Amino acid sequence: MDYVSTRNKKLTVTAAKAIATGIAPDGGLYCPTEIPKLTAEDFAALCAKDYRGRSADILGRFLTDFTAEELEQYAARAYADEKFGGPDTAPLVGLGEGRYVLELWHGPTCAFKDMALQMLPHLLTASLRKTGETRTACILVATSGDTGKAALDGFADVEGTKIMVYYPVDGVSTIQKLQMVTQKGGNVQVCAIRGNFDDAQSAVKKIFTDKASIEKLDRQGMTLSSANSINWGRLAPQIAYYVSAYCDLVNRGEIRQGDAINVCVPTGNFGNILAAYIAGEMGVPIAKLICASNENNVLTDFFTSGGTYNRVRPFHTTISPSMDILISSNLERLLFLTSGYNDTMTAGLMAQLSESGSYTVPADVFARIGEKFDAGCCDDTQTKQTIAQLLRDKQYLCDTHTAVAVRVYEDYRARTGDRTPTVIASTASPFKFCQSVISALGAEAAGDGTELFEQLHELTGAPVPAPLAALAGMQPRFDLVIDREEILGTVDLLNKI
Repeated sequence: MDYVSTRNKKLTVTAAKAIATGIAPDGGLYCPTEIPKLTAEDFAALCAKDYRGRSADILGRFLTDFTAEELEQYAARAYADEKFGGPDTAPLVGLGEGRYVLELWHGPTCAFKDMALQMLPHLLTASLRKTGETRTACILVATSGDTGKAALDGFADVEGTKIMVYYPVDGVSTIQKLQMVTQKGGNVQVCAIRGNFDDAQSAVKKIFTDKASIEKLDRQGMTLSSANSINWGRLAPQIAYYVSAYCDLVNRGEIRQGDAINVCVPTGNFGNILAAYIAGEMGVPIAKLICASNENNVLTDFFTSGGTYNRVRPFHTTISPSMDILISSNLERLLFLTSGYNDTMTAGLMAQLSESGSYTVPADVFARIGEKFDAGCCDDTQTKQTIAQLLRDKQYLCDTHTAVAVRVYEDYRARTGDRTPTVIASTASPFKFCQSVISALGAEAAGDGTELFEQLHELTGAPVPAPLAALAGMQPRFDLVIDREEILGTVDLLNKI
């Protein structure tokens, strides 16, 4: 299977090349030339496998220049019991009335990004070998909180790689920041940017398209790649957990093979919900994809307005910071796929977004999108109310991002009367956002750092995840803060790592 740029489908590369480079040279995102289909027999075989087996199987259908043996080895290492607390890599927790929480945060950084970023280093280093690349891969990552630590953890001391993470200086939680600035490894660097996530993301993309920076790195024996979900190697592993969740529901007798489900995802950069969309296109019977946003509701407005995307709006700093995004990069892939691979249309819309901050999708394309997607949003007050209500009524503790998804789903259900069994993606441990969760439960946080772990544990009885407990007493290694206009200068730091 080949891959093409969303902005020029004549630009064709192998899966390995798409993963190795991360982003197309024209600024587009790589997409597979077709979506493989799953048969009833395939589902039966997948139901008989564990998560590692399902992951390797799904990846093998997209990454055809990798052998089954390679992918099975990578999955065994990426999702090892010691990394995810046991064989149940992505537990599915029932809340009653056909609602199921898919917990994607049991990995080493306690966020759903681990599901892809424990796999990506294996895929990337193999892709470099397969494409004959001998230069050091310099991985640049913009993060709204969770991707940064997960990428740092995944690539720490991986041979042939260096990684630089950029985060908005005031746009992540205290624990998210502590996770990043204390990261161990001889090939890592962390940099804060004055501004929000969109500033960081735009600045990183600037490096990828800056000829002088690319030439400088080449002279120094380095080449650029990405660990954000703009990289197909980051997005593809996420498809597996929606396939796996469906198999788990079938195995538990909650549904029968072929029964439809809905999926609700707290959404920022649109990668996670796009993975669910692709799973549906493969044959997972997903009736409706519900896109959940916080007060930065650019996606909600896109879906409810008939296809107008407008990032020119106030930016809100919320208690669900990983969703504080106004430029949802992976929406570009959805437009490309649903338009029948119309690269001219996609490139034109992205140019409009860059130039004016908005675009409107052609009516026929949005009609196809609207058949599959619904959307909603909620504010911080509603998010806190949901956290408290879930603990009170269901004895279930969730983080601020998962609470957004639960609230938006409940609003959707009340509005539509739709009782289709629904999988709600849970994207982070509540202990990554202790201050907000404690406040939601009506208590006053006694600080803003690791000292809150014990307070939240005593308040709820929930155990503190071991990777977070280990942060206590760790000293920061990185303290660099820059303006976004200075980002090209940080390329020189890559040579010093």
